Amino acid sequence: MPVFTSHTKASPRSQMPIELQVRTHSTTHRGRQVVWRELGSGPPLVLLHGGHGSWLHWARNIEALAARFTVLLPDMPGYGDSDAPAEPTLASLVGLLQATLDQVLGVTTPIGLVGFSFGGLVAATLAAQRGRIQRMALLGPGGHGGPRRPAGALVSWRAAKESGDDEALAQVMRHNLGLHMLHAPASIDTQALRIHTDACLSTRFYSKAISHAGGLAAALKLYPGPLLLSWGEHDVTAVPDQAALALRKGRADCTTHIVPGGGHWVQYERAAAVNEMLLEWLCR
Repeated sequence: MPVFTSHTKASPRSQMPIELQVRTHSTTHRGRQVVWRELGSGPPLVLLHGGHGSWLHWARNIEALAARFTVLLPDMPGYGDSDAPAEPTLASLVGLLQATLDQVLGVTTPIGLVGFSFGGLVAATLAAQRGRIQRMALLGPGGHGGPRRPAGALVSWRAAKESGDDEALAQVMRHNLGLHMLHAPASIDTQALRIHTDACLSTRFYSKAISHAGGLAAALKLYPGPLLLSWGEHDVTAVPDQAALALRKGRADCTTHIVPGGGHWVQYERAAAVNEMLLEWLCR
């Protein structure tokens, strides 16, 4: 495996925020930068965040997984600190992501791969193109093409942002988190609100139409390896039992799991259960 070079030194694991513990890699392909974070040691494990997200979608999972793996987390192209892809398409995003991943790890390095929401569709597409994926887990993946069960209408946060009213912006973000991302009101804490707000404000790649168009099943047909499909019990972006049945059809090595009590952002809301599930499955 190539030796990584990083722009900041790793901090020892402690009570410091996860942002201060990771090492940062700034990679460039054809003039466009993609920023990767890294923590831990062991076999490489890539975590892909969701739409209107950032690497901090995994804030409550990184340290647990880094105990067994070298965890690598991009801000995907068009999100967070990374430049947008050349075109507003899935193919352009995945191409840039793959090129920079191969800079960090090398073209031939096998990886484990976990994707959340839109990142699940990205992960499946990346797996189909790159190969050398040892195991793949998708949490609440986009692109499944099946029914959804929205809890209500999301509110646009752009008017609140433009007004400069921070409290109005926070109220909109809290409303949207409760309708779409997190099931229990108590899960909408200060950290969740900060992660979601910062990610939304920096989003320049819009995934909704791509996720709703389907494509996940077709990508998964090109990935023959072990697959874990998981949803929170209350995920509004799918009907989990139906999606699991459709996506696992015809696969010899596919595990499905519904996480009790979880909403769409299941790895945040039910972090302990998801960490245990992922570590058990990834370490088989």
